[in-house]
Amino acid sequence: MSKRPPAHPADSHDLIRVHGARVNNLNDISVELPKRRLTVFTGVSGSGKSSLVFDTIAAESQRLINETYSAFLQGFMPTLARPEVDVLDGLTTAIIVDQQRLGSDPRSTVGTATDANAMLRILFSRLGEPHIGSPQAFSFNVLSISGAGAVTMERGGTTTKERREFNITGGMCPRCEGRGKVSDIDLTQLYDDSKSIAEGAFTIPGWKSDNRWTVGLYAQSGFLDPHKPIRKFTKREMRDFLHKEPVKVKVDGVNLTYEGLIPKIQKSFLSKDKEAMQPHIRAFVERAVTFGVCPDCDGTRLTEGARSSKIDGVSIADACSMQITDLAEWVRGLKKPSVAPLLEKLLHTIESFVEIGLGYLSLDRPAGTLSGGEAQRVKMIRHLGSSLTDVTYVFDEPTIGLHPHDIQRMNNLLERLRNKGNTVLVVEHKPETIAIADHVVDLGPGAGTAGGTVCYEGDLKGLRASGTVTGRHLDDRAKLKESVRTASGALEIRGANANNLCDVDVDIPLGVLCVITGVAGSGKSSLIHGSMPADAGVVTVDQTAIKGSRRSNPATYTGLLEPIRKAFAKANNVKPALFSANSEGACPACNGAGLIFTELGFMETVSRTCEECDGKRFQAAVLEYRFGGKDIAEVLGMSVLDAREFFAEGEARTPAAHAILDRLADVGLGYLSLGQPLTTLSGGERQRLKLATHMGEKGGVYVLDEPTTGLHLADVEQLLGLLDRLVDSGKSVIVVEHHQAVMAHADWIIDLGPGAGHDGGKVVFEGTPADLVAAKSTLTGEHLAAYVA
Repeated sequence: MSKRPPAHPADSHDLIRVHGARVNNLNDISVELPKRRLTVFTGVSGSGKSSLVFDTIAAESQRLINETYSAFLQGFMPTLARPEVDVLDGLTTAIIVDQQRLGSDPRSTVGTATDANAMLRILFSRLGEPHIGSPQAFSFNVLSISGAGAVTMERGGTTTKERREFNITGGMCPRCEGRGKVSDIDLTQLYDDSKSIAEGAFTIPGWKSDNRWTVGLYAQSGFLDPHKPIRKFTKREMRDFLHKEPVKVKVDGVNLTYEGLIPKIQKSFLSKDKEAMQPHIRAFVERAVTFGVCPDCDGTRLTEGARSSKIDGVSIADACSMQITDLAEWVRGLKKPSVAPLLEKLLHTIESFVEIGLGYLSLDRPAGTLSGGEAQRVKMIRHLGSSLTDVTYVFDEPTIGLHPHDIQRMNNLLERLRNKGNTVLVVEHKPETIAIADHVVDLGPGAGTAGGTVCYEGDLKGLRASGTVTGRHLDDRAKLKESVRTASGALEIRGANANNLCDVDVDIPLGVLCVITGVAGSGKSSLIHGSMPADAGVVTVDQTAIKGSRRSNPATYTGLLEPIRKAFAKANNVKPALFSANSEGACPACNGAGLIFTELGFMETVSRTCEECDGKRFQAAVLEYRFGGKDIAEVLGMSVLDAREFFAEGEARTPAAHAILDRLADVGLGYLSLGQPLTTLSGGERQRLKLATHMGEKGGVYVLDEPTTGLHLADVEQLLGLLDRLVDSGKSVIVVEHHQAVMAHADWIIDLGPGAGHDGGKVVFEGTPADLVAAKSTLTGEHLAAYVA
C-alpha cells in the first residue's frame, strides 16, 4: 500500500461535516468525513450510498460553485436545489468521476474525450511532412472554409472598413462531416410515390395533412404540384422536393422556411439522440436510415490533406487507429528535441491509459461505444496529471468491468489522488478496494425505506467486527462445486474474428451455467455479442439504457401495470384506461408526467413538480378510486417488496401482479418503487430489471453481461441461486463475469486472453472451475485459486 500523507489535526477545517441529511431515503443521518483521506461508502444496493455521496455532498459542492458565477452565466446553467440537510460544511470543489456514458455524439472519440487528440494535432502540425497548416488542419471537427468579409479597423481615432479574404483550413472530411460514416435515407419510408401530397403521400410520423410546418409547407410552397403523384414529378420538381436549399416562402400568410425533404429529415431526426426519441419515432429512424463507412475518408473522418501529412511514415489517422499500447511505443521512439515537452506530456497521457487498464483501446474509438466502467476510467485520465490539490474526487464503483488482476492498479490510482492531498470518496462493493480505505461509512441495514441509516463509521478493522451486513460478508469466499451439470448440446462458433479475436473456434455448452472470463479487452464481448450464430435464439440481458421515455417505470416496463389497472377497474366498475398516467387518467396540467417542463431554447430545459397533481401524475377524480384501501398513486409509490405483500392476500390479492413482483424481488430489486422513472436506474439495476421480464419465459439461451455490477457482497449469493434456477428451468445461461464467486459456481468456464487487445483474442482455457484452479495456467486461474476457500 502506498504511503499516506501526514496526519492533520482533526479540527473542523479537516472534516466534511454532514448533519441531518434527508435526501431520498436518508434517515436524518450525520457523518464526519476526514479530508485528504480515502473514504469508501459501503452497503447493500439501495441503502443510500449514492444519495449521501452524489445527491448530497457532491450536489451541494456543485451548487455552491455555480453560485460564484455571475447572474448572466448562471442563466446558462441548470438550477440546482439545495439538498435537504441541516448542516453541510467543510466542502471543497467536487470532481465527479461517474459511470455516465460519454455521450452519443458521433464526433466524440476516446482521443477527443481526453487531451490526447489535441496534443497529436499540435505534434503533426509541427513535424508532419508535407506541412499542411495549423493544428486545426488535423481536426475532424473543423471544416475548411474560405471567403471574404468586412473588417472594422480603428487607427488614430479614425474608423475604417476593409474587405479581407479569409481561409480556414480544417481537417473535417466534407462528405461525412467528420463522422466517419455516411447515412443513406430510404425514400420509400418517407413517402408513397404513387400518391400526391394532397392525397397523404407522406409516411413520416407526425406529418399530418393539417400541419402547416410539414405537409402544408410542401403543399403550398409553390415549387411542387400538390395534386400530382410524386412519381410523376419533373426532374426540377424532384430536385426541389428532395434537395432544395433553404428559402423563405409564405404559407397561410405566415413566413416559413422551405427546404428539401432530405435535409429537413436530417435536421429533424438524424441530429437527435436516438435513445431519447419516443419508441415510434425511433422505429421510423431505424427503418428509414442506414449508416456505412464514408468512402471518401475510409472512416478516418479526415480530409485527404490531413491524411497525407506524416511523421516517419505514420499519419494522424494511423496514430489514432493504433492500439494505445502500440501508440505509446511509437511516441517513445520519436526523438525530436524541438517538441520534447509536448512529447513528454503526450506520452504521460497515453501511458495513463495503459496504467488504468485501457491500453487495448484506440484513440479513434467512438466514445459512445465505451461501457460505463470504461467511460469512468477514461474520465480519470483527465485528472491523473492535474496540478490541483485539496479537491474532492467522487467515484462510483470504479472497479466495474475490471478483472481481479486490474483492481490493484485501480487501487493504486485512487491512492495516488489521495496522496496528492485530495479527498477521495468512493462508492464500492469490492472487498479489495474497501481494504485500502482510511475511513469506511457503511449504510443500511437494508434497502429503500429499510436503509438510509449509518450502520458503521470507522476503520476497516472495526468494520470486520461491527456485525453489519457488510462486515459479516467482507471475507466471504466461494467454494468450488462438488459436481457440475452435463451439457445438453453446444453452440458452435467457428472462425470468429470480430475485433481482436484470432479466428476462434469454440463450443459453448448449452443447458448449463457457462461463464466467460478474461481481462478487460481480451475479447469476451466480441465472442459473445459479435460472433454468436444468428439463429441461436439468444436473449441478451445487458446494462444498456432501456429504450423508453422518462414516463417509463418498472411497472410499465415489466407489464405489471396491466393487471394492476384491471384490478382497479374491476373493483370500481370503470375503464382500465383511467388508471394509466399515459392515457385517460393523466393529469391534464402535466399530461401525466408529474412534472412541468419548460423549454428555454438554447438553455437547459427546466422542470418542476406539477402543482395540479403534486407530482402524482393522475387526475384528482382518478385518485378517488380505491383498491385494497389505496389509490393508484399510492400503489405506484410502493416498493416492490411492499407491493408483493399487498397483492398477496386479502381483498387486494392479484396473482398476475404478484408473480411479476416475485421475479423483481428474485433479481434483487425489492427496494425499487413501482413508479420510479427508468432514467434513474443504474446499469446493474437496468440489467436485473430486464432479466426479471424474461424469467417467466420457457427455454432459450440467456447472455448476462456482468450481472454482479452494483451488487453488495451479501447479494451475490442470491444471484447465484437465481442463475441456478434459470438453468434448472431449462434455460442455457452464459455469463460474462469478473467476480470469482460466479466463476467458482460455473459448470464450465471459457477464459480468453492471455492479455488485452491484440495480446488477447484467444481461448486460453476451457473446462470446469476445478480444472482451472488446478492448472493455474492463466491470470484468471491464478486469481480464482487465491479466492476459493
